[in-house]
Amino acid sequence: MDPSAELSEFLRSRRARLKPQDVGLPEFGRHRRVPGLRREELAQLAGVSVAYYTRLEQGNGRNVSMEVLDAIARALRLSDTERAHLTHLAKPTVKKRQRAAISRPQQVRPGLSYLLDSMDGVPAVVLGRRLDLLAWNRTARALLGDFTAWEPHERNMARMVFLDPNARSLYLDWACKATEVVSVLRLYAGCYPDDPQLLALVGELSVRSEEFRSLWAAHTVADKGHGTKRMRHPLVGEMELSYETLKVSGADPNLVLVTYHAEPGTPSAEALRLLAQWGVDEPVDAR
Repeated sequence: MDPSAELSEFLRSRRARLKPQDVGLPEFGRHRRVPGLRREELAQLAGVSVAYYTRLEQGNGRNVSMEVLDAIARALRLSDTERAHLTHLAKPTVKKRQRAAISRPQQVRPGLSYLLDSMDGVPAVVLGRRLDLLAWNRTARALLGDFTAWEPHERNMARMVFLDPNARSLYLDWACKATEVVSVLRLYAGCYPDDPQLLALVGELSVRSEEFRSLWAAHTVADKGHGTKRMRHPLVGEMELSYETLKVSGADPNLVLVTYHAEPGTPSAEALRLLAQWGVDEPVDAR
């Protein structure tokens, strides 16, 4: 991906979502030719010249200082994650060894696999770069689906959400889940714009899913964190599950452990217990 083009589109999309009244500016006239703030309004808020901001929005981030980026981030009211994304786009820092690393398959060390299998009743998966599904336990397979039905190189949360019809019935808030997935991929793309497998994944999903194309064009970014998911499982019905994302320590900075749990004493907890019991009869599959 071209960082200059990504920088340009990201700034345009963030500027378009703001209105003058959002940032304390008067709105003159009934009709505005552009959605959101004008370039000169954003430049005024950031304390830079219009010409300087225009060059930056055109993708020319060479020699831009962190002070200017911080000022623009404040003017655009970026979140911490969006601010980091802006920095990655304007000042790429991917080193040669990182470029070499992204071409190597990721592996889950044995100790982490044993931990997954020991977490009885707690669905857990390990996600890698590009939201690749690298490992899971029985309960996760019972909850999320049969990952072994996919070829190893196709096991990916984004593919599951957008290409597996079962995902649309599993996630009651499918649109929110889809936005989250695309936003995480966008964040990764800002850090590793030269990742050929990411380019292939985005290309495949863009061709096969109109929803993905639309969400990718929105340039939203987010890190995978914690929250709740409402699900409707074909065996145990509706559940509200909380999820937590934990970064895995080690040489690979792009591994995360995601777990799901229900509030004790709730119908969701009972449904998850039944689902976990069903998963006991399922064999541990080769990963």
